[in-house]
Amino acid sequence: MGTTDPAVLTVNAGSSSLQLHLVRDGRVLRTEHSERSPGPGTAGRAITDFLGADPGTAPAAVGHRLVHGGEAVREPTVVDDGVLEAVREYADLAPLHVPPALELVEAARRALPGVPHVLCPDTAFHAGLPDSAATYALPAEWRNRYGLRRYGFHGLSYAWALERAARLLDRPAGTLQVVLAHLGGGSSVCAVREGRSVDTSMGFTPLEGVPMSKRSGSVDPGMLLWLLSGRLTLDEVRDGLEHRSGLLGLSGGKSGDTRELVGSGDPAAALALEVFEHRVGREIAAAATSLDRLDALVFTGEIGWDQPEVREAVCRRLSPLGVEPPVRAGLDADGVVSAPGASVPVLVVRPREELQLARETLGALG
Repeated sequence: MGTTDPAVLTVNAGSSSLQLHLVRDGRVLRTEHSERSPGPGTAGRAITDFLGADPGTAPAAVGHRLVHGGEAVREPTVVDDGVLEAVREYADLAPLHVPPALELVEAARRALPGVPHVLCPDTAFHAGLPDSAATYALPAEWRNRYGLRRYGFHGLSYAWALERAARLLDRPAGTLQVVLAHLGGGSSVCAVREGRSVDTSMGFTPLEGVPMSKRSGSVDPGMLLWLLSGRLTLDEVRDGLEHRSGLLGLSGGKSGDTRELVGSGDPAAALALEVFEHRVGREIAAAATSLDRLDALVFTGEIGWDQPEVREAVCRRLSPLGVEPPVRAGLDADGVVSAPGASVPVLVVRPREELQLARETLGALG
């Protein structure tokens, strides 16, 4: 007889959303997705309401997505008070994600005090980045005193996408050299060599890299210094970079959602998409320089999965790498979207962070 994994409740707090899943044996038994992350005092109700909807299936463990654990949590880690206190010291490195995640951890511990809770950091996938990719060209005393380094993010998504790509290509993940592009509300690019992340576009915080839905991505630090020298306050700059930039800022406030920008006919929306596609293509090309060859290009994330117009536009910019525009558009399952025999296969993988969360939670518990 085969073995059966216990049920795991996965809690994924985004910058402006909450996803709860009950997972067992690699299958989602039940899910709830809210476009609004619960605030203080309401997180507990979200957890208890979800659990109360099906009291017959009690989770044996809870896995929490942690965007940024700094140096405190670099691998899936069982929660205790000391771990949470250490994570709080790094909360301001991902202010949109970590505070609501910690609120949900506390709420889930109160709702389920008798089961283990595990923090699964998005940075774990990149923990082995080579020094050449992880080190910023900053004064050594700054780097040593403050732990300034590239952490990288979207690791849960990348771990899942890499395994799925390996299956689709019928090759062991440890033999592949691929570029993975997670495109969604937050977006980043990652180069993987033989199963290990060797470069990624996000860095010390989830603000670096390509433009995102509302986040700026990388901008000239000299420009920020100029703005901070009497023109804008620190809070104004922080709010602008985190909440009013990216696709939203480029489109003149129209939208940060590519689904609303594609085909709108608005010149500002067209510019927003063009800038996004240009920057994503540039990051993919840069990531490929960390590889000896490019076995495949893999798109995931909400945009990567269900926005074929964006995928095609990005691929058209990558002809120097041997990438050809996809010939398949909409998919209902993971698959290859490039033409048969393409020199660089283009794959699309549905984001399934909840399944990776459950897997890493059980792994941490042995």
